[in-house]
Amino acid sequence: MNKSVNSINPAKLMLSKWTAVNPLDKQKHFLVTRVSEDDQNKIVACTLEAVLTHKEYECDWRELKERNRWLAGWH
Repeated sequence: MNKSVNSINPAKLMLSKWTAVNPLDKQKHFLVTRVSEDDQNKIVACTLEAVLTHKEYECDWRELKERNRWLAGWH
């Protein structure tokens, strides 16, 4: 398996924890609070909520696979 890619189970994406490698607006720790699906019930996007400020960020869920941007869990 490619070590530069996070393994993600789409069914377990909701409420998963993530750490931004490069903080977003000084926020580092995030929780997936919403998952958006298309007409075929395939996940297309998710909402990340900053733990400290509760600010929300919309992203394509596949971006979370990029280890140079996101780490699974809180570090």
